[in-house]
Amino acid sequence: MKALLELHYLQNFAPSNLNRDDTGSPKDAYFGGTRRARVSSQSFKRAMRMDFRERGTVTPAELGERTKRAHEAVRDRLVAAGKPAAEAEQAAVEALRAVKLDVKVSKRKDGTEEKKSEYLLFLGRDELQRFSDLILQHWDELALHLQKLEEESKKAKPRPVELDKKFRAVFLGALDGSRAVDVALFGRMLADLPDKNADAAAQVAHALSTHAMRGREFDFYTAVDDLKPGDTAGADMLGTVEFGSATYYRYACVDLQKLLQNLGGDLDLAVRGLRAFLEASVYAAPTGKQNTFAAHNAPSLMVQVVREDTSPRNLANAFERAVRERGEGFVRPSMEALAAEMKRQDAVFGGAGRVRYVNAVDGQEVADLEGRLDSVQALIDATVADAEGLLRGLKVSGALG
Repeated sequence: MKALLELHYLQNFAPSNLNRDDTGSPKDAYFGGTRRARVSSQSFKRAMRMDFRERGTVTPAELGERTKRAHEAVRDRLVAAGKPAAEAEQAAVEALRAVKLDVKVSKRKDGTEEKKSEYLLFLGRDELQRFSDLILQHWDELALHLQKLEEESKKAKPRPVELDKKFRAVFLGALDGSRAVDVALFGRMLADLPDKNADAAAQVAHALSTHAMRGREFDFYTAVDDLKPGDTAGADMLGTVEFGSATYYRYACVDLQKLLQNLGGDLDLAVRGLRAFLEASVYAAPTGKQNTFAAHNAPSLMVQVVREDTSPRNLANAFERAVRERGEGFVRPSMEALAAEMKRQDAVFGGAGRVRYVNAVDGQEVADLEGRLDSVQALIDATVADAEGLLRGLKVSGALG
């Protein structure tokens, strides 16, 4: 049985530059023959992962770290267990190297050494803890290995010193499943360990403006030196910042069965993870240039749908013909277009599921939409209850296999 949670949001951001391209300009894309403002899914997903940490719906131990400095995270755990910092870091590096997650050493401009993995590793904190526990269990053997490394390093022509091959299996065991909610939702790819990859349970679309862009705007700014002599005129710094404003359509879907699978069948954790995802979908936003623009604009319309035995259904085509503002802004006509597209697709394809929504603009009913609620809390509670009912069915039916 396919069980899905889908989000269809409309969010109007005031002038801002939340997500920049390589030239510093707000991102965009062509859709329906017109240029649209765009915010990437990556930036929304990162904002959501950070929200997980702040809100506390899932515990810190149930989250992951996406980092090039996994060896430092393992080192800190070893130091907390009483091991010397230098030996702990080297042991962590050798343990990661044993599973082909090499840590490279480079030099900064100031001559200091910097150690990082070649790419970002997305590891659960529980996996990092298991890495440290295994190192502690084999500390004496690793200490001998480190001693050999040091002896060879002092020779004129040092020879490679490999860690005993048995340790590959030992440390690979630390990566056998994680309870990290963010890893389960957003997945991971470990290029050197493809069998440890995790398929994402959640898909997040790039947010697109429901209307055509009317061109980016530029803020020309100047700054004055507070301490310069009073008789000196003129600015001491000047520049430009690009920005824009738009009403975005945001879409995401979660495969509930995949989420439960990724979390090892832990129903309680899957439900709390889903609640964290819903909370973050409402309250988290990219942070680009927010110190300059402070575009903290909550979604205007939040539609959440729980459906069974059907395929995911992105409603972006509601805006394939760009919305026109008709003297009343973009939000209201975008609501009407979204609701009409949902009704049309439900009539054609069926599988409408349980729909609930909050109209945060004026709290009124939206034509063609059913299931209006008055608050975000009520919306999330109702959606989580619906999803939990499906998750329980998945677990009882043995769909985890």
